[in-house]
Order: sequence, then structure tokens, then C-alpha cells
Amino acid sequence: MTTASPVSSPWLVSTQWLADKLGSPDVVAVDGSFYLPTQKRDPEAEYLAGHIPGAARFDVDAISDHTNPAPHMLPSREFFADAMGKLGIAETDTIVCYDGLGLFASPRVWWTFRLFGAKNVHILDGGLPRWKSEGRPLETGISKRTPKKFNATGPAPLVASLETVKATLADKSAQVVDARAADRFRGEAPEPRPGLPSGHMPGSFNVPSSLMLENGSLASSEKLKAAFAAGGVDITKPVVTSCGSGVSAAILWLALDSLGHTPKALYDGSWSEWAAKSDAPIATGSK
Repeated sequence: MTTASPVSSPWLVSTQWLADKLGSPDVVAVDGSFYLPTQKRDPEAEYLAGHIPGAARFDVDAISDHTNPAPHMLPSREFFADAMGKLGIAETDTIVCYDGLGLFASPRVWWTFRLFGAKNVHILDGGLPRWKSEGRPLETGISKRTPKKFNATGPAPLVASLETVKATLADKSAQVVDARAADRFRGEAPEPRPGLPSGHMPGSFNVPSSLMLENGSLASSEKLKAAFAAGGVDITKPVVTSCGSGVSAAILWLALDSLGHTPKALYDGSWSEWAAKSDAPIATGSK
């Protein structure tokens, strides 16, 4: 694994590192931008208007299990391998994920690549905003990449199902940590997806993903530890990360990994799946 600047996670690489590597046949930038409905941004249109030269577009909604009603659930190994091959990405490539918010959806894309067997996967520190602020080159339209073969494995046993999370909450074998904003967790603010109630899984903890971030990058180790401690989470014990739909849960994953405590699993369906089930209990308030 290679990295350049001193950062809080070995998985993060600097814009200069990527700029120096761009053009290498085995290095591929991946635009994994995704936005919540309330943000009213179009990631596809923004990609076409300007992206890092040669970047492939990873659409988390398109590269998903379309038979599942929950949003952007993980696809099958075969589907993922086919989609990545068509994008011109091999599992042996050096893959650098980024997004249009700095650090939001890119950890989910990074986590997904690793889940299906890619080893040399990184996240661009500061994402596209930092790349743009430094006046680095952009490319418009669709980057034409030569198809490759992606040999997918797994997925690794790092994905928690609804049943697994229910059992985990019941036997307290791990801490289920929710990355949503505190007011959504408490049931005081609406969910960004219409018709979905707010609140939280009884017994879960709340550590908003926003507390993991600073200026479009991962916050310092001290701030990360303080945020988990404030949420009542013992990072030395097993954790299952969750959020609204499995995206910002990966930010918690990245943060915990940077602290030397890789989570036990990520709840892919997250609140979008849980809250849609009539028999799944919902709690409000801070606990």
C-alpha cells in the first residue's frame, strides 16, 4: 500500500499523489459522488460537467441489487465484477475513490471495492473540492476506458443483515452505531426519504458522521476518539456501523479503521430497511 502525505488514515492519498500517478495504466480514479434527495444535486450531471481526468463514474444506485426495495443495496459478486469490467477497472488496479463533497460517498465506494476483493483501494483526501480548489485539470463528458476483467471474490463476511442486527441488539454482542444526524436519530427531524419515519433502533448508539469530518477530510484521531466517547461507544469493543442507507456508515468504518479498530460489520440496509419494516421497533429520544 502506498500513500504520500501524512494523513490520519493510511487509506487516504493526497491530490498531489494522484496527480503524479494519473495516466499510469494501472491507476484509476473513481468518481463515487452521491447526494441525499434533500441536497438536490445531480451526481451524473456534475460528473459530465467536470471530473478528474480519466475517472470512471461509480453510480451507487446503478451498481446495486435492483431486486431489493431498499436503496443501493450491495449487488451480487457477478453483477459487480461485470460492472467494474465495463468501467475498465481490474481488481489489481490502484483505485482512488473520490466524491463531490470531499468525504461522503467515497468511503462507501472504497469499502465496496475492498468487500469484493480489490486490495489497493484508496480515498482522495479532500475529494473533488480540494482538487478543484488547487486548480488541477478537469475533464468533461464520459471518460472512455478500455474494458478489463475484474475478478471479484466474496463479498467478505462484513455485511450485516436485518436479522443479524436484530440479534446483535438483543444479545449485545456488538454496538450498533448510527451515523445519522442527532435530530434524525432522536426522531425530531424528518428523514430525507419521504414516508420514512425518523427515530432509531432501540439499543443503538448515535455518532453523527459529520463529527468524523473536518474541511472535507477525516478529523484528527483525538477528535474521532472524543466523538465516539461522547456517543457512549467503546471503540475497543465490536461495532456494527449503520446510517440512513449504508453510505455514511462507511465514514464511521473509515474512522474506526484509522483508530486501529476495524468494525465487525456494516448494516447495508440501515435505517431505510429497518424503518420500512412494520415489525421493527422504533425508539425516539436520545436513548
